[in-house]
Amino acid sequence: MNDEIRNPGFPDQFARTRRFSLGVPQHFTVSPDGARVVFVRSAGGADPVSGLWLYEPDTSGGGRERLLADPLALGEGPPADVPEAERIRRERAREAATGVVTYATDADARIAAFALGGDLWTVRTDGGAPRRIATAGPVVDPRPAPDGGSIAYVSGGALRIVRTDGTGDRPLAVPEDPEVSYGLSDHAAAESIGRDRGYWWAPDGSALLVARVDNTPVGRWYIADPADPTKPPRSVPYPAVGTANAVVSLLLVRVDGGRREVLLPARAPLDAHPEGEWTDTAFEYVAAAGWDGHGPFAQVQTRDQRTLHLLDIDPETGGTAVARTRHDTAWVQLVPGAPGRTSSGTPLWTFTGDDDLERLAIGDARSPDGLHVREVLGAVGQRVYFTANEDPTEVHVWYHEPAVGFVRLSAGPGVHGASFGGDTVVLASWTESGPAVTVLRGGAPAGEIAVRAEEPQVTPAPVFLTLGERDLRAQLYFPSWYEPGSGTRLPVLLNPYAGPGMQLVVRARGWWTCVSQWFAEQGFAVLVTDGRGTPGRGRAWDKAIHGDRLGPALTDQIDALRAAAERYPELDLGAVGIRGWSYGGYLAAGAVLHHPEVFHAASAGAAPTDRRLYDTHWEERFLGHPDVFPEAYERSSLVPYADRLTRPLLLVHGVSDDNVYFAHALRLSSALLAAGREHSVLPLSGAGHLVTQREQTSNLLLLERAFLKKSLKGSLAV
Repeated sequence: MNDEIRNPGFPDQFARTRRFSLGVPQHFTVSPDGARVVFVRSAGGADPVSGLWLYEPDTSGGGRERLLADPLALGEGPPADVPEAERIRRERAREAATGVVTYATDADARIAAFALGGDLWTVRTDGGAPRRIATAGPVVDPRPAPDGGSIAYVSGGALRIVRTDGTGDRPLAVPEDPEVSYGLSDHAAAESIGRDRGYWWAPDGSALLVARVDNTPVGRWYIADPADPTKPPRSVPYPAVGTANAVVSLLLVRVDGGRREVLLPARAPLDAHPEGEWTDTAFEYVAAAGWDGHGPFAQVQTRDQRTLHLLDIDPETGGTAVARTRHDTAWVQLVPGAPGRTSSGTPLWTFTGDDDLERLAIGDARSPDGLHVREVLGAVGQRVYFTANEDPTEVHVWYHEPAVGFVRLSAGPGVHGASFGGDTVVLASWTESGPAVTVLRGGAPAGEIAVRAEEPQVTPAPVFLTLGERDLRAQLYFPSWYEPGSGTRLPVLLNPYAGPGMQLVVRARGWWTCVSQWFAEQGFAVLVTDGRGTPGRGRAWDKAIHGDRLGPALTDQIDALRAAAERYPELDLGAVGIRGWSYGGYLAAGAVLHHPEVFHAASAGAAPTDRRLYDTHWEERFLGHPDVFPEAYERSSLVPYADRLTRPLLLVHGVSDDNVYFAHALRLSSALLAAGREHSVLPLSGAGHLVTQREQTSNLLLLERAFLKKSLKGSLAV
């Protein structure tokens, strides 16, 4: 057995670059005149402290960057020096950097506001040094008014406002109880829905639409630090499946005083609501909200997720009117930015087309057949930008304009996104050679924003495959040193995520492609497959996992493995391992429990082993209410099948994970022990769902390698 560690420096590079995310520009804001682009980026690929930057595009193809705010020069404290609400926000966003990780600007992008260590800072984009503004308490999510004259922020659960010159700090909405907050997201919205903010300015700056969150009915879970018994456990409101959600309401709050509750509908009309064995028509979820030139609006979704309303809100009375409704017999798939409207008021919405793909309607226009819409990015005038895919391995930026119809803007393989203002478009692309940021002005190149990420020490070289009767998209990685046809068989390592909300099989170099190639360099043929339930393939593909989170996904992994082995006989089906994190970890553990005849070892990280321990919006979407569908939760959990384990299993879990709690690993381990099944558990002290500690991240890859090598030692190449 070959124990040589090939590319030994990669694990540490992977760790210190925070998965190659450092030095990559992100969070772009383009001014309405297109002359200014604000963004965040660290100075280098191993620098964890992000600064605030300005890019000024030039139609000659140049462009100029300028650092607006350097956190180190401003005395940024250690990562722990942030308010608890900000720490939670960063965890929900899986934020790996420190420093300026988010910001907001006025309408013209002339002034930017951001928080550092709980302090409020502003900086002008047209010149001048950053300025600290005194506030009543630690600051979370500061946002300038559209005219830049004042800044709203959250502190201690209260929404407050202060003038940009530092005067007039006062509350706009004060919590009536410790369980109440104004201007923040609830757990379900931030973790599972994708709404990461809790207040929105009116365009004229006279008022704000504000979310009020009452966590009183939500059950309390506790996270302790076993490595520090002197530290009290942290109490977390966690809406587990089948239990109460936070009560989320909306208010119209005037800057000059006065507030009015938004009259959100309590329930969806039962006669129009799709029937189901479990029906709960209460509008418990505020999926999206905002305030544009036509007034405030909100999207609300029922507890059973089968009805979604877009509501127009009367800014004077708080009354609401239904502007658009969508139903689904399984669940309404939330599409960011839709339903909505253009700046002229033209309605836009998505629907399932005859080809089963998500289609976009803009007034009377309909997106082309064969195009699956992923997100509506917004509009400038009558031009509507959105992302969509024809092939699921690529995501492109499109726009629609009445005079020209639907036009694809991005070119070349990759996963592309966009920000825009005026006639300037910032294309943020993940390509097969890595991230790139291109600026267009008036349709012509206006420069590039520098990517300062490190180049990986391995070069991913996947073979793209379409496998089996379901045309499963997959990638197969071979060692760079391997000679096909040499007669040497390779053990196989499956490295999937394969769950809702994320694709790995894309024509882009992501951190996961680098990890797959590194494992291939260790002597494995690495197979990555996106099966049913992953994005980009249409409604039936999405809903195939309704009622069973595990079965279809495992079947697709097995089918892809066997189909790949038919094409590549050097794949040794007698030595098959599987690894993954989060849903991928769940899939890995489920593979050795349910199919030991196929899988011979598994490394399962942060695996949700008991589906009753996950949150309401995410899990009830797929499995319904646990009291109504107990068999679905039993079928989709791993703990009930612990006695089936006959293969090596490594469970890895962050002790401080507040998304997939450490209890998941402990419950499965306890059940395995009770059944007398040998296994290994690796707790990561202080780690959350995203592991960022350098030593943990780098050594974990090495430990997984050693575990898989030992467990699959019967293979010739390992």
